[in-house]
Parts: sequence; C-alpha cells; structure tokens
Amino acid sequence: MTLITNLISAPAQPRDFGFFINGEWRHGREMYERFSPSHEQSVTRTACCTKQDLDDAVAAARSAFDTGEWAGQPAAERAAILLRVASLLRERVDEVAYWEVLENGKPLTQAKGEIAHAIACFETAAGAARLLHGNTFNNLGDSLFGMVLREPIGVVGLITPWNFPFMILCERLPFILASGCTVVVKPAEVTSATTLILADILAEAGLPKGVYNVVTGAGNVIGQAMAEHDGIDMLSFTGSTRVGRSCVKASAESNLKKLGLELGGKNPIIVFSDSNLDDAADAVAFGVSFNTGQCCVSTSRLIVEHSIADVFEALVARKMAKIRVGNPFDPKTQIGAITTEAQNKTILEYIEKGKSEGAVLRCGGTVVDSGLGRYIAPTFFTHVTPSMSIAQDEIFGPVLSSFHFETVEEAIRLANDTVYGLAASVWTQDISKALSVTRRVKAGRFWVNTIMSGGPETPLGGFRQSGWGREAGLAGVEEYTQLKTVHIETDKRTHWIAS
Repeated sequence: MTLITNLISAPAQPRDFGFFINGEWRHGREMYERFSPSHEQSVTRTACCTKQDLDDAVAAARSAFDTGEWAGQPAAERAAILLRVASLLRERVDEVAYWEVLENGKPLTQAKGEIAHAIACFETAAGAARLLHGNTFNNLGDSLFGMVLREPIGVVGLITPWNFPFMILCERLPFILASGCTVVVKPAEVTSATTLILADILAEAGLPKGVYNVVTGAGNVIGQAMAEHDGIDMLSFTGSTRVGRSCVKASAESNLKKLGLELGGKNPIIVFSDSNLDDAADAVAFGVSFNTGQCCVSTSRLIVEHSIADVFEALVARKMAKIRVGNPFDPKTQIGAITTEAQNKTILEYIEKGKSEGAVLRCGGTVVDSGLGRYIAPTFFTHVTPSMSIAQDEIFGPVLSSFHFETVEEAIRLANDTVYGLAASVWTQDISKALSVTRRVKAGRFWVNTIMSGGPETPLGGFRQSGWGREAGLAGVEEYTQLKTVHIETDKRTHWIAS
C-alpha cells in the first residue's frame, strides 16, 4: 500500500445549499454541516427538511404529474430534455466531481468516471423513452381487439445512498423521467450536494417545474416519512437490507406503494486454476477495494481453487499492499477516505472480529495515518470459515475473505452460501465451466473474466435479500410504469337479456 499525502485545499468556507421544490429554492430553518472525510473541515451546509417540506414536495410532484405537462409530452420531447441534461453535465464535470469528492472522500479520477457513466445514463434513458411501448393482441377473434398500455406509475420517491451519491441517482432518475413520472429525491444526509446541483442543471435543460424535487435531511425522519407517504406511488430505495425491510413494512402499512429495492451484497469472486492468475488477482484487489469497499457489488469473498490457493493468495496480498491510499485530489490515489465515522468504526470492528475468530491477516488491517482524514488499508484475511462474521456479514469496507474449493460443485455451494444475491464473478478459460457457474450462482449481475463492467444499457438489480426490481436499460424505464389492459369490441353486442 502506498500512502498519498500531498493535499489540495478544500473551500475556505462551507457552501450553503437550500432544497428544491416546484422549480424554486427554499431555505432550511436548521442546517446540517458536513465535514469532509478526507480534509476534516466543514465543506457544505444542507437543510434539515421537515415533514411539511416533504408534503410540499409531494404535492408539487403530484400536480406536475396530474396536469400531464411531463407525462403528456411526446417521448421525443422528453428525450430531447434528457439529452440536454447530458450535454450540460459534460460542461460541469469538474464542478460536480469537486463537491462529490469533498463530501464522499472518493478519488477525483473516480468521481469523474462516475459522472461520465451518469451522462451515459441520461443518453440511454433518452433512447429508452422513445422505445417504450405497450402491446397489441389481434388474436382474440374477429370482433375483439386487445391492447396493453404502459403508463407512468405517478409520483416516485427516490432515496439514494452516500457511497455513490451522484452515480446511483443517475442510474435511476433518467429512467424514471423517461417513463413520464415525477420525482421527489432524498439524498443521503452526508452527501446531498451533487443531487442539489443537478436541480439547476435539470431546470436549465427545460424540465418543467415540479417534475424534480429534492428534500434533504435525516433518513430516519424524511426517508421514513417518504416510505409511509400516501401521496407517493412508488419508492426506489438503495441501501441496507435492514432499512429495505422497514420500507416494505411502511409500504404495507400505508398505501401499498410499489417498491424498487437495491440492498446489500456479500459477493463472490470464483477463481479456477486455469485462469490468468495475474489478471484475476488484479480483479480481486480492485473488486474489494474500489470505492474503499463501500460498494454494494464489492467482491468481498474470494473463492479460489485449492490447488493454486497459496500462490494466488500471495499474489493478491502483494497486489493489495501496493494500492495507493490517501488524498482524493491526488491523481495517483486509487482509494480515498472512509465516508462516515460510523462506517469507519464498523469496518475496524469487523477487522478485529476476523482476528479474534481465527482468520489469518495477510495484509492491511490497520488505520492509515496521513495527518488528516479517515483511511483504512485494504485488508485480506485467509483461512476464513463460513461461520465467521467476516464471511457472512456485509462489511462495506475494503476487507476480503478467502475460501478454498476442490470441485465446481463446492465452488457453487460456497458462492451461494449467503442470504444475498447481488453480484458475482467467475474466472476460468473453460467456457463450459464459466457458463455452468453463471447459471447456478444466484446473482443479479454476473461477470466472466472481468469485474464491475458494463453500462446503462443492461439492467441492474439483485436476487434474494439483495432487493426487488431492476434499474437501467429499457427494463429500468418499464420498472416505473404500470400495465393497463384494454379490450375493444368492434361488433354489436350479443344481448345477455332477451328483448
């Protein structure tokens, strides 16, 4: 591990943000002050919204939906606005990335890459808006014609997490807008800035008032109120499985709103002896360390064939020890700061559990002292057993556990030995083996001889306790629609009651 220390200054004064309802900025009575996890100084102040503010935002979104100003536009016109958003984002990449780094702690180069992905999401959604369609049934007999219409579901509540504040917002929002829905967004309290900056960009692109609204504040106040709100027709939540369960309960006890949930993961990366071991080791190190492991699809369980385990684990340990950790504004930095103090504490507690439960620490496991900020060295445990806490729990940090297998069957069993099913990866030169594993491992996203690849053309989502529904691609637009079946009779009615 290489520590990166040269610093670029954070702003001299924190930037104040309002919240955004019906095309207008409002000011909060109470403010939340965010201290940068890498610079340890105040960088933003955002409003602590009230339930009344949420009610106002939902009312604005409802009015915008019911008037049809957005949903009633031809798809080509909605697509044109989404493309303008993509163009405006290209002009403001540096600004958006700067605030993303300050609040989140991720490297600047990574933040810019995520904004490029966000731009691609808007462009993909623009095309998907024009391709969205229903169906027809001309097979019901000569006198009956059937149609299935896709209609926007209505007002969508969107709750986004702190690990990828802008990217996850943009993996959902453009597709929600493409469907014709209106939106109330609640970003994570600690990383609200870029969601608020996007409000200005959307307005400049020509999005009608009330279509995009942002309320900020604590999840246990505003987030919970959104899940319970009768005026919200669908809630999209990305975060922990624990909070996902509370969304299900709130929906059941309110208006039975539809839910889209992307939740936790304990994702396997399976490495067979015939793999390109250097490539696979690099993928393992990247998969568990990217975004400091604060990533739902982080590959935190290495499942390696026993015959190469010693050699391969040594290779992974050497790779992880070379990862550059530190100041996120340095272009050489590969992983930055841990985003919140609570998450930092959780990761360190799991590292101690790994040691106390008998796992062998091969590298990392320590706090990295750069003088400023919260940093943890990428950490690798071997001799891990399935009963250990680090084997079963989603740590959400750069902590890798290694397991061995002798047969394909054993590899699949280990991969599926979790309540989750979000993502998985397999490494082998045998295509038959790769396809067999791909079909039998339970995961919504699967990579063969690659890791964290793909684009917004393909759907995202999980199996089991990793969530419900799909985001991105055409499926991501369809997710925010509902089906209406229509039957049209073309002949006179045959009377049931005789004349």
